[in-house]
Amino acid sequence: MAEPAVQDQYPDDYAHCFGCGRLNPHGHQLKSRWDGEETVCRFTPDSKYTGGYPGYLYGGMIASLIDCHAAATAAAARARADNSPISRFVTASLQVDYLAPTPIGTELELRGRAVAIKDRKVTVEVTVTATDKLCARGRVIMVQIKGQN
Repeated sequence: MAEPAVQDQYPDDYAHCFGCGRLNPHGHQLKSRWDGEETVCRFTPDSKYTGGYPGYLYGGMIASLIDCHAAATAAAARARADNSPISRFVTASLQVDYLAPTPIGTELELRGRAVAIKDRKVTVEVTVTATDKLCARGRVIMVQIKGQN
């Protein structure tokens, strides 16, 4: 049996995020899991997320995917480092580099890696690929919510 997704381990009070909250029926329901030293998440955007050019994804949606996957990566990395339960993180800084048009209707793979853990801050790098083509890259600073572990 596969390990539960990071997002499925969020406390109920913090599980309503549009991107990744399991308790938000209108959200994307992102699911991130460990794959070695990285986390991986897959998502196939449909045409309602189109950008200014037909057939390609809206840049804000790409940023949202990176943001939510980075939050899960931060939570998983902190839990792994401390041998503690999954806790919730929020975004302090989000930087996105758009490298190539990102197609709609194609499965996207997001990969995250925690590059620094210091106190309540976790710095995460995320890549977004479509059919093995690197489309975007993000660097996110996540902060653990006070009172979460």
